[in-house]
Amino acid sequence: MVEQSAPAMVTNRIWTIPNVISFVRLLGVPLFLYLLLGPHHDVAAVIVLAVGGTTDWVDGYVARRMNSVSRLGELLDPFADRLYILATLIGFTLREVVPWWLTTALLLRELVLGVALLVLRRHGYGPPPVHYVGKTGTFVLLAAFPVLLLAEAVPSIDAVALPLGWALAWWALGLYWAAAVLYLAQTRALLRADRTLSSREAVAG
Repeated sequence: MVEQSAPAMVTNRIWTIPNVISFVRLLGVPLFLYLLLGPHHDVAAVIVLAVGGTTDWVDGYVARRMNSVSRLGELLDPFADRLYILATLIGFTLREVVPWWLTTALLLRELVLGVALLVLRRHGYGPPPVHYVGKTGTFVLLAAFPVLLLAEAVPSIDAVALPLGWALAWWALGLYWAAAVLYLAQTRALLRADRTLSSREAVAG
């Protein structure tokens, strides 16, 4: 019989190893933007972006492995993801590494989910649990960005890096919107259950 591991306990601790990793990830955002938009040190920017994307997986793995999941970490991790994506989209669009339509498609998805979250909060619900489709989309997108920038920084590998980067970007975009549809379906189900409960309470009252 295989012994199942107990679910990780969520604590209120701040200074955990996963949280420190998330803080370091956040410090990488302004450094990345400076390297990209200031001196145009694209190779260095690629390294910062790649490290930021890799540690997205590392902090979650460490938190589960060391049983050090914290409430702050549950907020920091997705916040760092979104900040990296937003900063990269702004920087890449200004540098014309990616077109405006990709930036618009990704930001529109965030806007749609932001509205859904506001509606849920108005009805007393918190954000829906993170779905693996959305998490995978974030990981793939954070993998696509360094490859696209590498194609811009090193023209000799452009023929290989650019198609690979765009394949990852399209994959991430599809996963992103698929996750959005799932989140909207969860939101609709919660609101429908809320209306049903309110109707029953009104009849009972």
